[in-house]
Amino acid sequence: MAAGMVEPAVPGRLSVITGPSGVGKGTLIAALRQRHPNLWLSVSATTRAPRAGEREGEHYFFLPRERFEQLVEQDGLLEWAEFAGNLYGTPRQPVEQQLAAGRSVLLEIELEGARQVRRSFPAGFQVLIKPPSFAELERRIRGRGTESVEAIERRLTRARLELQAEAEFDAVLLNGDLDEALLQLETLLGLPVEPVTSPSA
Repeated sequence: MAAGMVEPAVPGRLSVITGPSGVGKGTLIAALRQRHPNLWLSVSATTRAPRAGEREGEHYFFLPRERFEQLVEQDGLLEWAEFAGNLYGTPRQPVEQQLAAGRSVLLEIELEGARQVRRSFPAGFQVLIKPPSFAELERRIRGRGTESVEAIERRLTRARLELQAEAEFDAVLLNGDLDEALLQLETLLGLPVEPVTSPSA
């Protein structure tokens, strides 16, 4: 390559992380990003109004409904869904920009979103995070103490459906011990693996 020319970046990898509520996805991803700061966690778009403390482009891209619907029509979203009257989705352009710049991208989404991404971005690598047992998952969800019995039952019903879909995924990761799961996730995503804790002196 001639002097002064910049070598083009090697494209990054899109990894989709899915799993039922209470399985520890958020904790696992936070630990992974702390160890690999160059990982980019995709930011969703939504038509709902910002909540106190939420910042544009960091927590969400806040869009008028008309603009969101335009993105749907223009294939500008990797996946999208409607919840409680508001639209949520993953904008395609920021993800593709990060990948083109050589950064690996993480997408934390629900099962239906993962299925949409499988169609809209088939090169993505999809991982399902599962609990050691359904009884343990139920214990975690009930242990939060923040939801009604009806809401908990809805979460558990949804969790059963999500776990039944494990054959759809490129890899399945059991999250029993956080440190062990973190090392396994790094291996699956092709990231450098180092001990999570330093050996005792």
